[in-house]
Amino acid sequence: MESIFEDRRKWAVLMATIWIQAISGTNFDFSAYSSNLKSVLEISQIQLNYLAVASDMGKVLGWSSGIALLYFPLWSVLLTAAGMGLIGYFVQWLIISGVIHLHYITVSLLCLLSGCSICWFNTVCFVLCIRNFPTNKSLALSLSVSFNGLSAALYTLMANALSSTGQSIYLLLNAIVPFIVSLFVLVPILLPPSPSSSPNSNLNHGRETKIFHVLFSFAFLTGVYLLFLNSIFYEYITARLFLVGAVVLLSTPLFAPIMISSKKSDGGGRYNDSIDDDTNQLHHELLIDKQNTDHRELLILGEEHSPRDLIRRLDFWLYYLSYFCGATVALVYGNNIGQIMQSLGRETYLNRILGVYSAFSFFGRLLSSIPDFLHGSVFLARTGWITIALIPMPLAFFLLAEASNNMWILVAGTALIGLSSGFIFATAVSVTSQLFGPNSIGLNHNILITNIPIGSLVYGLLAALLYDSSSGNQSFKRLIAGYGDGVVICMGKECYATTFIAWGCITLVGLMSSTALFFRTRLMYKLVEIDRD
Repeated sequence: MESIFEDRRKWAVLMATIWIQAISGTNFDFSAYSSNLKSVLEISQIQLNYLAVASDMGKVLGWSSGIALLYFPLWSVLLTAAGMGLIGYFVQWLIISGVIHLHYITVSLLCLLSGCSICWFNTVCFVLCIRNFPTNKSLALSLSVSFNGLSAALYTLMANALSSTGQSIYLLLNAIVPFIVSLFVLVPILLPPSPSSSPNSNLNHGRETKIFHVLFSFAFLTGVYLLFLNSIFYEYITARLFLVGAVVLLSTPLFAPIMISSKKSDGGGRYNDSIDDDTNQLHHELLIDKQNTDHRELLILGEEHSPRDLIRRLDFWLYYLSYFCGATVALVYGNNIGQIMQSLGRETYLNRILGVYSAFSFFGRLLSSIPDFLHGSVFLARTGWITIALIPMPLAFFLLAEASNNMWILVAGTALIGLSSGFIFATAVSVTSQLFGPNSIGLNHNILITNIPIGSLVYGLLAALLYDSSSGNQSFKRLIAGYGDGVVICMGKECYATTFIAWGCITLVGLMSSTALFFRTRLMYKLVEIDRD
């Protein structure tokens, strides 16, 4: 039996990862201040898009956090991430507040630095979850990564609690809050694990699983809580009380072990750490006839892949295309919410729509644990779950193209996009590990997410070009308003209607690609399931 100290330390570390994820999704509130940034810098929609791309380009440098962990302790990587975010966002806040004036290129570098900090935060969380929950790492990762989707809703609540009417407050919060939280969570992270602990025992594993069941319930409650707050109007004093409630809900990992009986367990029933724990054994025991097999096709689930092997696999490129034409499109939609609301003349509802996108992204990430909880009763390859998650996305974009000026349609479409993308973001971590090897996940997953800055550039540029062309097309019924020197705003649903249609068609390509990947990999997943039984 684990010592009480080790038990509490481990769950305190999980709480630390949840807090880090909850405050590190600073890219999700870009839309809240993007219009102000566009005005202050006096730039076009295309130039604003390049700033969003610069932030996403930080993900290309995500591999640097893995290199840093080879030479520096975990806590120093965490503080470095916090420092990068502090500098990147705080200087942007000084610019948007009119305190200083910097060149556009310098602002782009600040966005790049801020985006890089997010990847470093993510790496820290992945390592903490895997080290402290080796037999339940899938659940630990799904739970902690889920809270990244709540960042926009939390920052909106904090902005309201400060009684600030200016959108620049988001930049200040993006700079300060992650730094403060990083200092706070250093306490459990620095505590060494107990040498007498036995995390792999059936007793501890079963108890851990029950605790995760409770935590997922509280996580769902947290999402509903923030979604409800986003749907009502309240004064800043009330917002402060609501913020306290959110902090209490985010602290539940500390108290969850107390809620679970310490009686001996039979190991938690049929549930185990899903496919991840069986792939290593299967790698040694499963023999597959290689005759008539395409060299580009995966032979064994969980086989380790070097970067060179990775890019030679057709399965990887199908996976890459599914992500590139799916979740990445949704991310670009999130970056453009501010401009979309402005074009529809609904800027007063911006925070509400951001909250909907954030909350449903969270629910999508939370639902990514379904394959683990349904194990033993319903089996479907995780690549099949990605295909299912992609189905609502093209429907949502086509719906928005038809009636985005209807507030209910706008909310429903945003919710579907957030739900689908959130599921894919969280599931992708496990899929990368299962398809291309758990030991290579750090490097291979960073190769996968290089599609994000590429997609951000391509899809964002497409939206910006269509937006600017709509602004100058006299055939559209819209109002052009001067904003700064030569900066214009397109008004009307036509400003983004063509963009929504284009994005919808692109996500159909992602759906077809993920379907092809599912049919190519389902046999491997099935063999692992049979081997386990």
